[in-house]
Amino acid sequence: MSQFEVIPQQRVRNWSGLGVWNLYFIIKFALVWTGYLNFQALPNVVFAAALLLPLPHRHLRLLRTVIAIPTGMALLYQDTWLPPFSRLLAQPGVLDFTGAYLLDLVSRFIELNLCALLAVLVVVYAFARHWLRLTTVSVLGLAWLASANILAMHPSAAPAGDAAPGMPAVASTAEPDNATLEAYLQKFYATEATRQVEFKPSTSPAQPFDLLLINICSMAWDDLDAVGLRDNTLFQQMDVVFDNFNSATSYSGPAAIRLLRASCGQTPHSKLYGTAPEQCMLMDDLKNLGFADEVMLNHTGQFEGFLDEVRSQGALPPPAISTGNLPRALVGFDGTPILRDGQVLSSWWKHRIDEKGDRVALFYNTTTLHDGNRVLTADGGTKSADYKPRAQSLIDDLNGFIAQLQASDRRVVVVIVPEHGAALHGDRMQVSGMREIPSPSITHVPVGIKLVNMGSNPATAPLHITAPSSFLALSQIISRLYIAQPQGEGLAPSWQTLLTDLPQTAAVSENAGTVVVDYAGKPYVRIKEKGQWLPYPQRFK
Repeated sequence: MSQFEVIPQQRVRNWSGLGVWNLYFIIKFALVWTGYLNFQALPNVVFAAALLLPLPHRHLRLLRTVIAIPTGMALLYQDTWLPPFSRLLAQPGVLDFTGAYLLDLVSRFIELNLCALLAVLVVVYAFARHWLRLTTVSVLGLAWLASANILAMHPSAAPAGDAAPGMPAVASTAEPDNATLEAYLQKFYATEATRQVEFKPSTSPAQPFDLLLINICSMAWDDLDAVGLRDNTLFQQMDVVFDNFNSATSYSGPAAIRLLRASCGQTPHSKLYGTAPEQCMLMDDLKNLGFADEVMLNHTGQFEGFLDEVRSQGALPPPAISTGNLPRALVGFDGTPILRDGQVLSSWWKHRIDEKGDRVALFYNTTTLHDGNRVLTADGGTKSADYKPRAQSLIDDLNGFIAQLQASDRRVVVVIVPEHGAALHGDRMQVSGMREIPSPSITHVPVGIKLVNMGSNPATAPLHITAPSSFLALSQIISRLYIAQPQGEGLAPSWQTLLTDLPQTAAVSENAGTVVVDYAGKPYVRIKEKGQWLPYPQRFK
């Protein structure tokens, strides 16, 4: 036998296919089929090719295995819907979570149905590997998924469409490929950069009013639906309710900053922490009209420097009064005290009554509904706090506060505007409570406006604004309220005038490195900067 005949036989003996790595790829195929993975074909094909490469020496094969294990784990993480690992490292606030909250978060990643599926696949693999050439199955599966990715990337030359009435011209009906969605996003931000609300001096004989911005952490329409509180008494008594308001982010700091910069169009997250033009600052606009600005919280504001961040980015003073004498109602996810909203607001209102200023603009932030909060027990300990009783308590407190305002005979505009939702529902990309990706169910928040002691309103139910809206519309209404002429003795301003031709804003939401856009009625997500756009997967049923 010649040397040229021995070498091929030796290579055949050294080639064992994918071996146990078949289980790795078969599990991935099952997770892709069930929607748990965002499979990236090219790196997986390259990884499989490296594993299939015949190596003549045992030490080389061992070295390849040592390298392949962490590489495979990293590739699996990259294929999940989880945020880039760099984003997790950029969240130092996680170190401030209590041990109980961390355990709760970890438990949410354990899905019994998924664990059962993986167990079945392991058993099937253990039996099938003796009778089937599973490497062939893996290679064919990779080829099929790779071809599907290539077809999905093929662009279509569909024509561009016009924007909806009242909407800036950023709409399009072109095929939602990477280039189209990226162009749509950039055109959206270019259009938003030109939009601004102008605050004019008032010639109205009406008395000044106070403006109260009630900024609620973790309340979305989806959350209220989940606990049966969508038709609650708080929003039923509003004069106006936004049905299609987008908070544009799913984190507290950015949400508060966007509210405080509501007088200009929506900016990219990357520009959110730069110096904003003075005309964009809602509180500055109000100060120029004679409003004194004040701040109150029902929490310490220390987590991730929330209070310092909001004050610096929103040009706000420190809290108006001390709340150190109030008892804690909850213990936050970071172990800090959370106060009862009704007590904090009532204390502030007594302070306001004693002031001599004509008009005050208050920014109030509450974390009563934040994920991971705990209620106090009789023995001095704490236990997990369900969302529904906390939401009902907040609703009751705000109802009571509005009744207190009405009894004072002072003219007040109350604006209820949540930061984002609580993500009570998990979906394919995020477990419940996780808000790294600003999905529509998290950023679609209930916003309401109530005029207190500003004249009678003949309407018996709230007016509903169904157009896609965001903070610019709120700023526009506030500016119009300031100059609104009274309709007559004892009558409220004309809502028809206040709500005509409000600025509409397409649903674009963004966190650091992650963007979600509503394009042609469907949500699409880009998880990484310059990454691929993907259809946002449907929620678990």
